[in-house]
This record gives sequence, C-alpha cells and structure tokens, in this order.
Amino acid sequence: MQNSAWKKHRSCGTSYLLPMTPKNPQQWLQVVGHAGSFRVGDRGTLLKRFCEGERQCYLRLMEDGLRPFVPAYHGVVRQDEQDYNVMDNLLTNFSTPAVMDCKMGSRTYLEEELLMALERPQPRSDMYEKMVAVDPEAPTVQERAQQAVLKTRYMQWRETLSSTATLGFRIEGFRKANEECHTNFKRTKSKDQVMQALDNFVESSPHIVWGYLKRLKQLRQALEASDFFRTHEVVGSSLLFVHDWTGRTGVWMIDFGKTVALPSHVTLDHRTPWVEGNREDGYLWGLDNLIDILANMLPPT
Repeated sequence: MQNSAWKKHRSCGTSYLLPMTPKNPQQWLQVVGHAGSFRVGDRGTLLKRFCEGERQCYLRLMEDGLRPFVPAYHGVVRQDEQDYNVMDNLLTNFSTPAVMDCKMGSRTYLEEELLMALERPQPRSDMYEKMVAVDPEAPTVQERAQQAVLKTRYMQWRETLSSTATLGFRIEGFRKANEECHTNFKRTKSKDQVMQALDNFVESSPHIVWGYLKRLKQLRQALEASDFFRTHEVVGSSLLFVHDWTGRTGVWMIDFGKTVALPSHVTLDHRTPWVEGNREDGYLWGLDNLIDILANMLPPT
C-alpha cells in the first residue's frame, strides 16, 4: 500500500502506523513513511528510527507549552543494532480509529536544502520523470530536451500543485475505520477540493468536525504562545488527526526531522509569506485556513 505521496524526508522517516484490522487491533501495518522506520513498543509506545534533530526537538517540546499537543517522549532505545526514539503511540486509546496526515506549512523543503541545490546545480532525470508522471506539460522545452530538471525547480514546482502553496497545508492521505485508504491528493488545491476530502474523512459528521475544530483552536493558541515555535523553522511537520466511532477526536503535531532551531536573533511569526532568506514557513497561515475550512463545514447555528 505504498504511494509516493506518503514518502518523506529520507534521513528521519515520518508519520504514523495505522491499525491493521478492527478484529485484531494489536496488529499494525505501516502505510506511510519508509519501511522499517517504525516499531510498536511496549506499554503503548511507538519506536521511530532515530534522528538526532528530532530527539532535540522532543526534548525541547517536553518543556514547552506545546507538550500536550505532541507525543510524550521517552528517550532512546536500541533494538537489533538500530537506535529508535521512543514516544507515546497516539492511537492506543482509540477503538478502530480513522487517521489522517496533514502536512503543514507553505513549503516542505528547508532553506538550507534550497541553498545546497543552488550551489550545486545538477539536472536530475529522476525528478524529471516524477514531474512528467504528474503533469506531462510541466517541463520547459529545455528540460524536455535534457530529460532532466534542477532540484530547485522541482521542489518549487511540486509545492504549486497542491494546497501547500494556496492554503499553507495539504492532505497527505487518510485511512478510514473501514480500512478505506485515500492517498491521491497531489493535485488537491482549492478550498472546495480540500473541504470535499475532509468531509469524506469525517463521513459528514458535524460532531467529529466540532471536536477537531476545538482542538485546533487550542493548538493555535498554544503555538502563538510557544517559545519553541517562535524560535524554530518548522518544515515537513504534520498534524495527525484521529477519531473513532465513539466520537472521540484528537490532533497532534508529529514529524520534526526537518524542524531546525533559528539563529538567536531570529524569530518567526509563521504567517508572513515566505521569501528566500526570511525562514518563514507558513505554518500558522495554514492552520488558520484549516480552521476556517472546518468551521465552514459545520451547519449554521
């Protein structure tokens, strides 16, 4: 059940594990991220392949006002000659949950990635093939002749396809309680398209929408007061949405492998449009838009 839309930052892995079947909730199937990136641990924990940057983020987050909105972190363990970060398994207290991954922010690449690509421009045939697979008309005449594109061009083009560029977030994929899986959101761009996808995920339940909306508003308030958030460039991070048939809902921030601390004199507001050099990531702009869309899904009162 792999899909390229679910592939993430190579060094740190990403995202979550979903329940394999309602009949046996202790079995798990990884449908996102890289194979081998996750293991289910003991006592309601999840093991994620070790990433030092992510460890540093979790250590800071455990002392920050955002702690209730991220998985509790339990340090590092070693299994089969591989280190893992240990955190709470957020699905433990749900019964046959539906799960959605939303990638937050107006870009999914770090400024340092863009700078490295600019310093060492090298046409990439693999990225050309990915581009053509999505949109055969996207390459320029020169790119078509070379059968290759520069990484900088590919990274920036990719963000324009989805609601990342237009709304500051995109749906990576979701899996419903009946095991129905949706991952084809590469070109889901408009508010109406996003709203339709979200309505499918919540199965038109105002109660579930209301639960998510309340949690997201609490998250926004915590983010605006967070020292961690103000002093970090948060790129490639997701919100994990979880609900089940009982009406229980939850939203948590996950995936901090590409979240980096800013120089001491720099802070971000996370709403200012990104221009090269300002480090803004659009996270709060995307959250504002997500909250507005969910609010518009509720029936008039």
